Amino acid sequence: MRTPMPIEWVTPRAAPALDPQIVECMRRMGAAAANAPRRHTISIEEGRRNAEVLRAPWAEGGPAMARTVERQVPTRHGEVRIRIYYPAQRTLPGAMVYAHGGGFVMFSLDTHDRVMREYAGRAGIVVIGIDYTLAPEAPFPQPLDECVDLMHWLADHAASLDIDPAQLFIGGDSAGANLSVGTCLTLRDEGARLPRGMLLNYGVYTTELLSGSALRYGAGEYGLSLHMRAWFQGLYLRDAKDFTDPRMASLHAQLEGLPPAFFVITECDPLQDDSVQMAEKLAAAGVEVQSTLYRGTIHGFLESVSVADVAGRAFDDSAEWLQRLARR
Repeated sequence: MRTPMPIEWVTPRAAPALDPQIVECMRRMGAAAANAPRRHTISIEEGRRNAEVLRAPWAEGGPAMARTVERQVPTRHGEVRIRIYYPAQRTLPGAMVYAHGGGFVMFSLDTHDRVMREYAGRAGIVVIGIDYTLAPEAPFPQPLDECVDLMHWLADHAASLDIDPAQLFIGGDSAGANLSVGTCLTLRDEGARLPRGMLLNYGVYTTELLSGSALRYGAGEYGLSLHMRAWFQGLYLRDAKDFTDPRMASLHAQLEGLPPAFFVITECDPLQDDSVQMAEKLAAAGVEVQSTLYRGTIHGFLESVSVADVAGRAFDDSAEWLQRLARR
């Protein structure tokens, strides 16, 4: 029996207004990318190089760090680079591990350098960015394994980094939020110590592409498109089992016992429903949840903090949550 289409798909409402500063960011990004080929039409390597160039201006400026250190950390798949940001005014003894977005295929520590410095500077906490290996060279679950192994390594070596191992957090945006939840699910099932909290920015928590927000905002005019999501999944997931693995499709996992979560939810984003539904499921599972929908924003809006005030508000809200949770 055919499932009836929701009424808003048959008779759609007008799209909400975008924040004017977000519109300006989109204009600048669009102008910079106007002559670049579409990612799926060129090699992965060329697409990554283009993405680094296009995003470099957005990673400039922002809080200055007291020091930034890079190290190689052993994992079951070999060494992985981490970048450790020590803020100039440190007020919290722990650290937040941060996994960047990019569909498990694109982006890097450099594209998200300012994002991580914003968290370090505003929350007064050390931030540790993980340079997990990208797909298709490293399909699921290798990036997840690397995140899990980093958390184990930090539990044993935190003191050498001047970090309190009892005050570790984890977070990420988009694919990085997926890795954050998957890491916590794995650590919980292993009986290992869990992070004190999960900072989840406009994440993907299901491999199902059909949702209200995906149909409403996934045509491409708001950045992330359904086509790109399908391309990312095809490069990252190996077979049908990966699509339903609860570490990947965490919206359908057993969520009891996970750490408190803070959700940064974008309004004009094909992944909006992912975040809303994940927040609801976590709360139903007894997990402490705080979530905020940032009006007029698009997927990836935190990277526009140099222009968009709404991104600064989201950083401040997240920093306040981190500080409150750390001081309990």
